[in-house]
Amino acid sequence: MGIYLNPGNAAFSEAVHSQIYVDKTELISYTNNVLATNQKNICVSRPRRFGKSITANMLAAYYSKGCQSDTLFKDRKISCSKDYKKYLNTYTTIFLNIQEFLSRSSNVEE
Repeated sequence: MGIYLNPGNAAFSEAVHSQIYVDKTELISYTNNVLATNQKNICVSRPRRFGKSITANMLAAYYSKGCQSDTLFKDRKISCSKDYKKYLNTYTTIFLNIQEFLSRSSNVEE
């Protein structure tokens, strides 16, 4: 079983240190801008194999109060944002991988 409440930043750290990592942290700036508005519900949909898991891991690493991620994000595009420090590691975060959850649920029924 995974960690669902306040996951750490290990998954995003692994991605950042990979040779094929592309910095998409500007998505965090957009998310910060809509946090306390009517537009706060965001759907991130992409085709298969297009970075949804890395994006989810990035958001969890940035917002989760279960870790300290300043060193992970300090050299990324988000660090230039005026709200960078304001929201960094400040929220209780729930991380669910629906595909993993459904897979485990079907194994329990068998």
